Parts: sequence; structure tokens; C-alpha cells
Amino acid sequence: MDNFSAFLSFMAFVLLLKQILIVDGISDTTKDDGFMGILGAIVDNSSRIGKEESVAMQIAVEDFFNKNNHRLDLKIRNSQGDPLQAAIAARSLINTDQVQAILGPQTWEEVSLVAEIGSKSHIPIMSLADATPEWATELCTFLVQASPNKLKQMEAIAAIVQRWEWHQVTIIYEDEDFSAPAVLSHLSNALKEVGAEISHYVAIEPFASSSLSEELERLKISQNRVFVVHLSLPLAVELFEKAKRMKMMEKDCVWIITDPFASLVLSLNASTISSMQGIVGVKSYIPKNETHFRDFHDKFCQRFSLEYPEEDNHEPSIFAAQAYDAAWTVALAMREKKQGRQQIISNILQSDFNGLSGNINFTSQTIAPAHTFQIINVKGESYIELGFWSDGRGFSETTGESYTLQSSTNALGLVSWPGGTRVTPKGWSPPTSANPLKIGVPTRASFKQYVEVEMEKDHLGNISCSYKGLAIDVFKATLDELPFDLPYHFFPFNGTFDALVEQIHLKKFDAAVGNIVILANRYQHAEFTAPYTESGLVMIVPVRSRTREKAWLFIKPFTNAMWVLIGATSIYNGFVIWLIERNHCPELKGSISNQVGTLIWLAFSTLFSLNRNKLKSNLSRITMVVWLFMALVITQTYTAKLTSLLTLPQLEPTVVDVFALKNSNAMVGCAGVSYISKYLEEVLHFRQNNIKNFSGSDEYAPALRSREVAALFLNLPMAKVFLAENCKSFTMTGPTYNVGGFGFAFPRGSQLLPSVTQAMLKVSEKGTLQDLEQKMLASQKCMDMDPEEDERLSHSVSLSHFWLLFVFTGGTSSMALAIYIFRAYNSMSMSKHNVIWKLMMAVMKHWGNQRGRFSRKVSDIAQTTPTNSPNATEY
Repeated sequence: MDNFSAFLSFMAFVLLLKQILIVDGISDTTKDDGFMGILGAIVDNSSRIGKEESVAMQIAVEDFFNKNNHRLDLKIRNSQGDPLQAAIAARSLINTDQVQAILGPQTWEEVSLVAEIGSKSHIPIMSLADATPEWATELCTFLVQASPNKLKQMEAIAAIVQRWEWHQVTIIYEDEDFSAPAVLSHLSNALKEVGAEISHYVAIEPFASSSLSEELERLKISQNRVFVVHLSLPLAVELFEKAKRMKMMEKDCVWIITDPFASLVLSLNASTISSMQGIVGVKSYIPKNETHFRDFHDKFCQRFSLEYPEEDNHEPSIFAAQAYDAAWTVALAMREKKQGRQQIISNILQSDFNGLSGNINFTSQTIAPAHTFQIINVKGESYIELGFWSDGRGFSETTGESYTLQSSTNALGLVSWPGGTRVTPKGWSPPTSANPLKIGVPTRASFKQYVEVEMEKDHLGNISCSYKGLAIDVFKATLDELPFDLPYHFFPFNGTFDALVEQIHLKKFDAAVGNIVILANRYQHAEFTAPYTESGLVMIVPVRSRTREKAWLFIKPFTNAMWVLIGATSIYNGFVIWLIERNHCPELKGSISNQVGTLIWLAFSTLFSLNRNKLKSNLSRITMVVWLFMALVITQTYTAKLTSLLTLPQLEPTVVDVFALKNSNAMVGCAGVSYISKYLEEVLHFRQNNIKNFSGSDEYAPALRSREVAALFLNLPMAKVFLAENCKSFTMTGPTYNVGGFGFAFPRGSQLLPSVTQAMLKVSEKGTLQDLEQKMLASQKCMDMDPEEDERLSHSVSLSHFWLLFVFTGGTSSMALAIYIFRAYNSMSMSKHNVIWKLMMAVMKHWGNQRGRFSRKVSDIAQTTPTNSPNATEY
């Protein structure tokens, strides 16, 4: 067994010695038929990435020789991460070793110097830096970006934030990282697309341990708990070790790591991994199932363990795959003998093959960017694969199928979050007493009923502020409905409302409370709760008497139908009495015109005075009694109604609508420095010269009374307060224009906003909000008439009030008339019967008399018949 171990050690030594000879340009073969030239490489052997690149390039050179029988000498120089050392190494490779191309280095700071040297000597430089500026490849025609741009991973991070419904993130990046500005810009834009934003930017200085600790202390007391870490391997390891000691790797925290750190997780030792439990990472995708990669994987692990036994993990990362592909690309470009350096760079840019890291092709001296990333979750001594994210396809369980965020919430595997919990963290924590919310309150509010800031100075000169008003009361009631305590401090702000909202965007305030109108242009700086007042813009105008200078006021107490029915009933009742009493009263007889005039006089005089003439018939007396009762009620009602019209104000607006204002070229007023002026000009199309801005609410009423302005435009909540103070002089008229109500402002993407909005809705649904508003308005209410009485007196009396009385009097008159007609008919019938009987007796008695005598007898009988028979007595 010992002999076998010694044999293996010997073979490993031989292989290592052979590789060293090859790397230094010394080959154990004397055949130069396949020799293509010398390839240089600059790596940082003090870093994990540099070690992986070095081994991967060696394997690429060997594989190319074995497959194509073309030998390429590889010269590797160690820059130790120092740009100056990289420049010296580049000069040595070009001038001494006569290389035909250079691979690396890893950082842009090194690449920038090496590219300048390479371009002067027309040597192709295959940059392996994370990012290369576009202008660099334009200036340096021999510079090629060989590692793909990974900025698309920022969209993957934004998708993760959207997947778990977080709204704010804190990004931690390296201060001296050249790629940081591009990363921050792409991440910010990607988050905005999903309704989130970067709340804090934390720049970490390399090799500044105290600075790192201070930043973590500040992050620990902040509300946001979603952290995106974009750091190099050493700095990221230090960050997580400190975070664990500070108990920031527990529940309710979210940590998301990016490349290059995410791709190097497997290279970390067990102790470091233990401080990173629960973090989610976005790493570059490597097609590990490909046969080519599996062969490379075995070779890499074997050689890497021999060359770097101090490393705990021997797994190749994306950086090894990219270095292998870069070496293979140059080898293909140099395969033709005796070709110039210009041809080499041309061949490189025409490359198109499937490498270990994906398809290799170039556009404008830059390799195609990465579009697929793997989502991992650190757990135990390694990580678990949650799924994949691809540009334009979203999340998927494998690279072969895709799901959109909306169609599948199970596209990613179950996550083990920091603290070992499976429950998705909220991503934020409520403010504590040590770090309460800073809430701005406007001091320039037009109506103090909504918000008022009173400042008092004590004998020591210290200023204290008290805050009151409906907005303050609603805010406090809302906090009472929250399921957690929310410490806060009010701070006065002496500026415009737009400026106050901008202060939230600038992180000067955590929120703003007051009569802040919810407007679209303010959403670029903040977001708002649900409105706690009615929304709308209304027009207020002076009022004038509705009855002023109207000659027909005397008919207003009754409706037209009421007047017609009174007249008809009076004529009808007068006719009935006239008909019944005409045989007893000589005044009721005479010519037709005289009788008609008497009838009309009798009909209407009863309404205003009692008829003193003595009535003979009981029927007419009954009719008159009912009629007089109706007349008494009607006259008293008319007198009372007319008195109210003459004594109580009947008011109407001086202006009906906006069109009347514009047609008359009238001046209109609004609050100064507000959106209303812009709304009047752009939406309602008032001329700018016809709009007057007032600086205070105390100017509104005098301007309306003096006709300085014909109308005033206010928010509906403000209009309620104004009319409560001036209830008899002004009124609200015209339509209500839809604009935002009053709300509280919070930073965009605030984690508190949903909870505060929900609590405010509870305040509204319980009726507390309405009670607070009524209490505020009641304190401003002026003494006005009872609304019910005002409504009653403002309408004319109609038939609905007296229909029963009219039926009663009409029915009584009709019954009297019917009885009179019936008795008159019977009397006339009996009179006719007596005449006929006497005629018959005369005929029988004087049958024989002469015709003349018969005629005279008939005449005598007719003359002796009484005109007013007792049977014809009228009632």
C-alpha cells in the first residue's frame, strides 16, 4: 500500500513538472511541426479567480494540442492584483517573450494599462474583467472583452424582489469598484420597472474594517431589511462574518448576493459558509451537463488540487470556464501559420462556437452578454439550486421551461431564509424608539382646521411646537389601528407642499402629514395613503336674494295648480249658494250680466270677509259654513307663507356655472402656489390674467364680497370649512371637478404604506373619521335656521297639503246642490199634476159649454193656480 501511494505521488510530480515546462515555454517534444506561437496571460494568483483562470488556461492549451495537434506555448505572469505589476508583466511578455496575444487581467484597472501597451504593439488583449467601457474598445482596436457583461443579473434581482413583494432594497457595493456605477444604474432601473426602489446606497471601502462595522450598525437600526450585496470575495466574506456577529443574519432579514461573489460560494470554507446561511444568490449559469464541461471538470479538479492544495474546494466556477474559452478562442485564431497580428484579432472577432460558458461570438469587440442566471440558496456547507432566470422568460425550474412571475409562483424552490425559517421575511421592520419616524408637517396650511403648528418659546429661548387639526387627529387615530407601535416625531416644515413631498424623496423626512393633495406629479417623489377626505374641486360664489325685484311675489305662497283649484272651488261654491238663495233675495235677480257679477262677487268675497246677508236655506247655510272654514285655513296659510317670503332670505348663487364666468371675462380666485391655478388655466381654460392667487384664507371672503373676484375655487374639504364659517353669504355651485383628496405621503416603495393605508381604512369604516370631521366643522358652524324649516319655507304650498279640505268643501257643496235639484224637481212635478187634474174636472163638468167658455175656464184655472205652491218651497 505504501509503494502504491509513493507511485501515485511520483506520477503527480511528473505531471506537474511537465506542465511547468510547458507553461514556461519549454516542451519535452522536439517536434515543432504544430507550433503556432506563444500566448501570454496575466492573472492574480493571490485570488481564487486568478488561480482558477491559471489552471483553466493550461487545460485549454493542452486540450487544443490533443485535439488539433497544434502546440501553443503559454506564458503566465502574476500581477498580484496590482495594475502597475500588470503593466510590467505585459511589457515583459511582449518585449521578452514575444507573445502574439495576452489573456487577462481580471480587473479593469489592470486591463486599462495592459490594453494601452498592447495597442501600441498591436497585440490582441483578451480582457477577462467583469466590465469594460464601450469607449475603451473604440479607442483600443486590439482590446477584446472576453468575459460577458452580467448586468442582466440586476433584472433577475428585481424579479426576486417582485416575486416576494418587497418594495425597497439597500445595496452594498465596493467604493472602488469600476463596475459599480453601471450596476447601480441597471439595478435602479430594473427595480422601478417592478414598483420598487433602492432606499439606501452603502459604499464600502476596501481594507477599512471600522467603516464596515459602522455601516452595518446603521443598517441594523434602519427599517429596510432587504440587502443586495455586490462585493468582491474578500470583502463579502468579511461583511457576512461581521453581520452574523451583530445578529443581522437572523429572521426578517433578506440578503441577496451577485456575481462574482455568488459564483465563488463553493470555494469558501465551512466556517465562512456558516455565516452565510439563508442568503439568496444570483450566479452565472454554466451548462454543467454538457459532455465537454464534465470532461473539463474532472481535469480541473485534479490539477487544481495539485497546484493549490491550500484551497478547500476544487470546483470550477464561471471564471474558469471563461478563461478556458478565451484561451481556446485565441488558439483557434492563431491556428494558421505565418499570419500577422491584425489577422489574429480579425479571426478572434469572427469566432462562433459553443464553449464551456456558452456560445462564443463577438459584436464590436465584445462577447455576447449573459442572459441566463442560476438562483441559489446557501444552506449547510453548500447551496441548493432554486431555479433559473432568463431574460425575457422569467423564472423556471430548469433551463428548458419558462414561467412568468404572474403565471407561476412555484417556479422557484422553497427557500431557507436567514434564521432557518421558511416563512418569507417582510423585508422591513417598524421603527423603534431609538430611531423613530421623522414626519414633516406643513406650517403654511391655508386652513388651520386641518393642520396648525403653534410654536412657543420658553424663558430659555427653546422653541417647542404643538400640532393640531383634523390631519393630526386622523393620523393619530390611524396609528391606534396599527398592529404594532410606530414611534414618531413631528417636525415643522416652512415650505410649499411640493417641496415637502420632495423632502421625503431626499430622505429628509420619513413621511409627511397634513392637508396634502394627492397629485400625479407628486408620485415621482412619494406615494400616498388612501385619501382621508372627499376629493374634488368646487366653485364658491356669493349669494343674492331670489325674491328681490320680483313683481309676482304675491302668487309665490301657492302653486299654480293650487291657485286654479281655489278659484274653481270658490266659483263653484258661489254658484251653489246663488242658485239656492236667488228666490229669497231680490239682489240675486235681475239681468244676466247683473246675476253673473253678483255670483262672482259672492264667490270671492267669502274668502276675505264673512257674508253678512242672512241666508234663508239650510242647504246654503251648510255650504257656507264649510266654505268659510276652508277660506279661513287658506287665507291664514297664505298670510303666513307670504310673510315668510318677505322676511326670511331666499338666496340663489350669483353665478350658475363656469361658462358664465368665462363668457363674462370675470376674475376668479384660488389658493396661491397650488395646483388649482394650473388646473383652471389648462383644464377649465381660464385666461391666466383672469386668475388671482391668494396667499391666505382670510383674503377669500373680502374678495368675494367686494366683487374683486366673481368666484373662488377650492378643494372640497377646504370649501366645507369656508362655508361653515361663511354660511349666509356664499354657496357652492356648479359641478365638482375630479381631483385628488388629502392623504399622507410616504417614500416610494415604503414598507409602512400598506399597513398605514389599511389602518386608515379601518378608521373610516368604524365611523371615527366622519366623527372627527363633523367635530371640526361643528366648531366653525354659524347660527343658521333649521334646515328642515328652511326647506319647508322655501317651497310653495301645493295641492298635496290641502286636497282633503278641497274634497270636503266640494263634496258638501255638491251634496247641497244635489238635494236642491232633487226637491225642485219633485215640486215642479207635483205642480204640474194639480193643474192637469183641475183641467180634467173642468172638462167633465162643463163638457157641454161652448168652446169659448171652455177656453176662459181654462184661463181662469191657470190664473188661479198659485205661483209659489207650498210644495215648491226652496231649500
